[in-house]
Amino acid sequence: MSKSKGSRTERELLHLFWEKKWLATRMAGSGVMPFPCPDLLVGKKGRVLAIECKSGKTTRYIAKQQVEELIDFAKGFGAEPWIAIRFDNMGWFFLKPNNLDFTGKNYSVSKELALSKGINFTEIAKN
Repeated sequence: MSKSKGSRTERELLHLFWEKKWLATRMAGSGVMPFPCPDLLVGKKGRVLAIECKSGKTTRYIAKQQVEELIDFAKGFGAEPWIAIRFDNMGWFFLKPNNLDFTGKNYSVSKELALSKGINFTEIAKN
């Protein structure tokens, strides 16, 4: 996936949260700066989500280190760690890191996993 497509999908999700009256910010430089930080940080009524965003057509692989850094950041910040994934023509799904498949080197999310263990945007953004 290109950097511009990744940025576009992050902004798409950011706008969806704002439409549901969540406070949301996109963390500029996530993935390139030396400090762990999620793609999005969103909150509403005391609930805070640290979100790593992914998108694609088929199974997406996520580096083990990226997932570990998301978990560490969320723990230190007092947030819930989530992986948000949008497959073409399927909308957004959210998975906890412990629901991802682990290949021994990386984590992965397939469409089937997103459908079986993920929750959709409406569910995560409800009050």
